[in-house]
Amino acid sequence: MSVHIREYTEDDLDAVFRLRKLAFNASERPERLARPGTRGLVAELDGKVAGVLGIGEYAQFYGGVAVPMGGIGGVAVDGATRGRGVAAALLDAALPVMREHGQSISVLYATVPTLYRKRGWERAGLFEWVELPMDRVLAAPRPTEFLPSRPAEESDLPALHDCYLEVARTIDGMADRRPPRIDLAKVLELDLVSVLPGPNGLRGYLTAQRESSDRDMGGLEVYDLIGVDAEAQLNLLASLKSWEGTLEAINLRITDPATLNLLGATPMRYPVRTSTWMLRVVDLPAAVAARGWPRLANAAVDLEIIDEHAPWHAGTRRIVAEDGTVRVEPGGTGAVRMHARALGPWFSGAQNTHALRRAGLLEGDPTDAAVLDQLVGASGVPRLADFF
Repeated sequence: MSVHIREYTEDDLDAVFRLRKLAFNASERPERLARPGTRGLVAELDGKVAGVLGIGEYAQFYGGVAVPMGGIGGVAVDGATRGRGVAAALLDAALPVMREHGQSISVLYATVPTLYRKRGWERAGLFEWVELPMDRVLAAPRPTEFLPSRPAEESDLPALHDCYLEVARTIDGMADRRPPRIDLAKVLELDLVSVLPGPNGLRGYLTAQRESSDRDMGGLEVYDLIGVDAEAQLNLLASLKSWEGTLEAINLRITDPATLNLLGATPMRYPVRTSTWMLRVVDLPAAVAARGWPRLANAAVDLEIIDEHAPWHAGTRRIVAEDGTVRVEPGGTGAVRMHARALGPWFSGAQNTHALRRAGLLEGDPTDAAVLDQLVGASGVPRLADFF
């Protein structure tokens, strides 16, 4: 019997919870299945729910512009029906759904990369936590300007989000944390939320949570350390020094890589917890139109897109940079052939055309392909600081 895909409803709550409990060891049954900013699909076999997939409404910054993104999560298949194409059918159905809702790219954290690669997703960025020994925190440079901090209040939430956006839009891959999928007020539930007031909003903020660990006094998980300038970042680093004598180390989630790489007294070797995320271009013309691009001299590259699962953008296409804008139009010679899996790493800037060629995902004249590298530039490793 074929797989039937439909949107989930509240009547599916028990079946979906059972699948996710089995797949992810979920222990708490949610009160509702549908949440603001989230849609979902279920797959039915023999009239019973055999699989589920969630799609969250996000957006990622590329070139300083937030590109609407469908965040795939909670993909689970009944153990008794695995191997019958349930997950593949869910992913195939999710592509037109995301396109219909204007989500021209999609991201997921893959536990089984092979499954998603067959459908066009590919590794395109990092999500990282770093463990900093307290002696290295203490060795961070002292700020030259003391900025008094205070606990955050509910009235600070808009300014706190604006502060995040000021930094996040300069880091390719970062989510814009738009509501309703992201509830901004949730941050106030953390143990530590401090802000650095400035003349025009906030100059920075820090969020953290005390966690139990195998160490006697537990640990401190620093979720966001965001400063719009060097002095703000140094003041926030200095505030962590007060944990001397209580903690041996601090776990820092990487939001702004400059904090660790350029300001912190980072040891040569240090523990890193890394998750890789995969990106798929759902609709190439829409994604290119939504992204920010560096201003280049007028140029064009002729492509042939190989993408059996997103036929709406497959075939010969031209990417044209003209008068400061970049667009995709039909036609061209197809001088450079790009497979679906190549689109995500290229779009994010995670891989250049030479790497894509060595992986067998791009073919054609290297001189023609060089225009693709010039378009995305070299903005560093794409990053996310949100997990879904």
